Amino acid sequence: MDITTDPQKPAAAPVPHQPPAKDAERAARGATRPGDRIFLGLSRGSGILVLAIMAAIAAFLTYRAWLAISEDEANFFTSFEWNPSGTPPEFGIAVLAFGTIVSSIIAMAIAVPISVGIALFITHYAPRKLGGAIAYVIDLLAAVPSIVYGLWGALFLVPHMDGLFGWLDEYLGWTGIFEWSGGAPRSLLTVGILLAIMILPIITNVSREVFRQVPRMHEEAALALGATRWEVIRMSVIPFGRSGIISASMLGLGRALGETMAVAMVLSPTFDINASLLDPGGGTFAQNIASKFNEATVMGRDALIASGLVLFVITLLVNGGARMIIARRKEYSGANA
Repeated sequence: MDITTDPQKPAAAPVPHQPPAKDAERAARGATRPGDRIFLGLSRGSGILVLAIMAAIAAFLTYRAWLAISEDEANFFTSFEWNPSGTPPEFGIAVLAFGTIVSSIIAMAIAVPISVGIALFITHYAPRKLGGAIAYVIDLLAAVPSIVYGLWGALFLVPHMDGLFGWLDEYLGWTGIFEWSGGAPRSLLTVGILLAIMILPIITNVSREVFRQVPRMHEEAALALGATRWEVIRMSVIPFGRSGIISASMLGLGRALGETMAVAMVLSPTFDINASLLDPGGGTFAQNIASKFNEATVMGRDALIASGLVLFVITLLVNGGARMIIARRKEYSGANA
């Protein structure tokens, strides 16, 4: 059969050129709507505003701290004295730095394991109703004001610490760290225990939400291979939520470093560094600022601001270190699972 082209039939229209997918995506990005531009500007402005506020705080603290340190006749970092109103003024942060770091370490050593254990129990062991009830109680603890914790610590915790202090002195007093002379238990150990109770809800809540994001198929695959419940948690849950646990711990540590009223109501402040954690005395940055600010002179307030600058730097270093740890372990984060 002879098939020829009909001269009366119009030719087919040419197919228009289709731009590549990348060109289309690039064009869509360029053609932003006014709402997108407004949202971008607001988001960018918010980020710049946060940086500007941080810079303003740092500049203010640095300037006022320089005014005080330039008049200080003692070594600001190693002196045990705190007399900025004297003639000449002498003050240092050695006792405050020691008390802040030691009490925070005690709080973290107590709170982190307990918080992670509670979070694992709620998400992987407890029945749903029981887990929900425990989570509700933890949320309530997170909402309790610091002054309430301080009152509870001063009126209940401190009077009931004699038994624990006596036991530690009897069995661990030979170390020197837990030697007790029988004074009032208003020491850094008591402060650390109180801070641990205060930061426990924060670490627990964040860790619980992280553990809930573990892919179900990871746990089921481990169980299918014959792993026990603990092996599933150790090989699947903990590695996945490790960065979240670190973030939760840093949030708790931030509150422990800056806690003021609760520490001021429990601790018996003195500008001495005791070898034993059970002896009364010591101090922290936040507690010292809260207790001395109202009665301080101009030089005294500048000295307190200088100590606040050190606390500000310590907090930034802690957060920066946490970010570095999380960045090194980002393969375990939920976003990269």
